[in-house]
Amino acid sequence: MRAAVIGGGIGGLTVATGLRRAGWEVTVFERAPALPSAGTGLGIWRDALDALDEVGLGDAVRRAGRRQPEGVVRKPDGRRIGVLRADVHLVTRPALLATLAAALPAGAIRFGEEPTDLDHDLVVAADGINSATRRALFGVDVRPSGAIGWRGTVDVPVEAGGETWGRGVKFGLTPQADGRTNWYAMTGPDADLHRTFGHWHDPIPAILAAATEVLRHSLDYVPPLPAYHRGNVVLIGDAAHAMTPDLGQGACQAIIDAVTLARCAAADPTTALRAYDALRRKRTQRMVRQSLALNRLARTRHLTGVRDAALRVALALQPRRTPDWSADLEPDELAG
Repeated sequence: MRAAVIGGGIGGLTVATGLRRAGWEVTVFERAPALPSAGTGLGIWRDALDALDEVGLGDAVRRAGRRQPEGVVRKPDGRRIGVLRADVHLVTRPALLATLAAALPAGAIRFGEEPTDLDHDLVVAADGINSATRRALFGVDVRPSGAIGWRGTVDVPVEAGGETWGRGVKFGLTPQADGRTNWYAMTGPDADLHRTFGHWHDPIPAILAAATEVLRHSLDYVPPLPAYHRGNVVLIGDAAHAMTPDLGQGACQAIIDAVTLARCAAADPTTALRAYDALRRKRTQRMVRQSLALNRLARTRHLTGVRDAALRVALALQPRRTPDWSADLEPDELAG
């Protein structure tokens, strides 16, 4: 059985490993000439790490990053709203992609190529938020949330991350294993980054002063699709259910999609894709709605005191974090 994977990102590389373990012959087509050498940090939640364990990749991904320390959610003047106890492993996008690619044999990834002959038993479209495959199958494109995302990485170390919520805007920080800091922000379409956040609490002004490469993009999402497959073609990750980044689940859900599809692939392709759709579509579409709702909550400019009080209660009700096998390792060990 032969499978073609369109896209050599997180979902595409994970599904290639999973399908190979299930006995498939897999080729990944990635139009970029090589894996990226730069990129911001990603949070990999425990359920996604469990999925990576299932295809033999979990320990390698843990070694490529570090566990996220508890963060604090604050107001712009630095006053605490609550503690964020997310059970998340932090890894940069380049480190994660390199780890996933290393699990595949030489020649399995065809860089600089787009598929022209898809005479395969299965075609997995992992071609991202602007998926041409999704448009061809269902005629559906992304929709804007109305918010703008900003992000970058700076050489300013922080011990712990967190988020700061203001009137219709927010700013977040996450430390990386190499001592650098990943930052992100959300604003309306006409906001100026420095004018909006430059007077907020430390270390936000220092982070912005050190930011030389700033990415700015619309925060878009994919509306509900009637199915995640048609014929022998199946969508995974952002191609199927791109969401705003407010839940921090984009990479994680792509990983879980990939492992679920590989698990289903022991059956014939038609049965496998129906099973995958039943397991993943409603769940991920619900997460798209939840993330969009959280995005709208963060963008509110009225009754922010009520919003912050509700946020304080939600943070207080979080479960305590469970111990992790890597908790006693030093950052340089976690970085490999």
